[in-house]
Amino acid sequence: QLGTPDSPATGDVRRYLREFLSDPRVIDLPAPIRAALLNLVILPFRPRRSAHAYRQIWTDQGSPLTINTDSLTQKVGRILGDRYRVEFGMRYQSPSIESAVQRLAAAGCEQFVVLPLFPQYASAAGGSAAESALRLLGSRWNVPEVTLMGAFYDDPGFLDAAAFQVKTVLDGFHADHVLFSYHGLPEKQVRKSESTPGWCLSGDTCCAAITSDNAYCYRAQCFATTRGLAARLDLDEQSHSTTFQSRLAGQKWIEPYTDRNLPDLHRAGVRRLAVVTPSFTADCLETLEEIGIRARRQWEELGGEAFLLVPCVNDTDLWANAVAGIVESAVRS
Repeated sequence: QLGTPDSPATGDVRRYLREFLSDPRVIDLPAPIRAALLNLVILPFRPRRSAHAYRQIWTDQGSPLTINTDSLTQKVGRILGDRYRVEFGMRYQSPSIESAVQRLAAAGCEQFVVLPLFPQYASAAGGSAAESALRLLGSRWNVPEVTLMGAFYDDPGFLDAAAFQVKTVLDGFHADHVLFSYHGLPEKQVRKSESTPGWCLSGDTCCAAITSDNAYCYRAQCFATTRGLAARLDLDEQSHSTTFQSRLAGQKWIEPYTDRNLPDLHRAGVRRLAVVTPSFTADCLETLEEIGIRARRQWEELGGEAFLLVPCVNDTDLWANAVAGIVESAVRS
C-alpha cells in the first residue's frame, strides 16, 4: 500500500509527507525544484492541516489503512495455506516494504509475488511501490525469483468484490445517482504513460476503450473500472458518472473534478448521492475524510438530502479470495 503516518501527530505527519513527496515519481520535477517546493511551500504549512484531517479518521487501533490491509493480509494467508507466507508493506513509513521482504526471506521464501494494491496503474503509486520492492529484492546476494503483478482494474474478482460491496450498502438507500470518484493525477503524468504520442487527453473519446494507445493510461483504466462496475450494478449512463479527487495546486490535473461536479449534480436534480472510490482497495484519508467528511459537508450545504460513502473492498471475504486468486495465477504461470 502507499502508506500512512505512524500517528496523527503533526511531527509524524510531517515525516510521512517528507518521505512521500520526496519521491520523484510523485512530484516529477528536477530534484532542486522538488526540494524547494517541499521545504519552502509544502512542509511549513501542510503537515498541520493534514494532521487535523488524520485525527478525524484515526481509530483506537490506529490508521484505517493499516488495520484493513493487515486484516486482508491475514485472510489471504489463511486462504492460500501453509505453502505461502503473506506479508504487507507500505511504500512510505511503516510497516515498510523492506521489513516485509526481510520477514519473507527469514521464513525461507524462494519465490516472491509482488502485488501493488492499486487497481489502476499510476507511476506515482503502483510504479513507485513496484520499483521499491524490486530494488530491495534485487539487492539481495541471492536474487530470488520474482513475479510482479500489474494493474487489476478489470480483474473479474476485483470488480465482483467491489460491485458486491456497492450492492450491499445501496440496498435501501435509493440513490438518485452513483458517483465513481477516483484519485486524481497530473495531466503531465498521464501523458508520460501514453504509448502513442498525442493520444491521451486528445478528446472526449480517448478513454472510451483500452487499446494499445492507452494501455498504461491511468484515466482510461479508471473509466474501464467504472464500465465494469456499472455493468455489474445495472446502472444506465444517466444514473452514474466518473470524477477525480485529491488534486494539488500548481498544475493541471485530470478532469472532471469531484468537488466541482457536485454542484452540477445538484442542479441536475440529484438529491440522494452515493459515492464509490474504486481507486482505493482500503479506506484511508482520501476516502474517509476527503469524501466521507468534506464532500458530505459540501453536498449538505448544496441542499442534498442524503449522502452515502460506499466502503472500499477493505478485508471483505470476496476481495481476499480475489487477491488469493491473483497470487495463485501468478505462481501457476
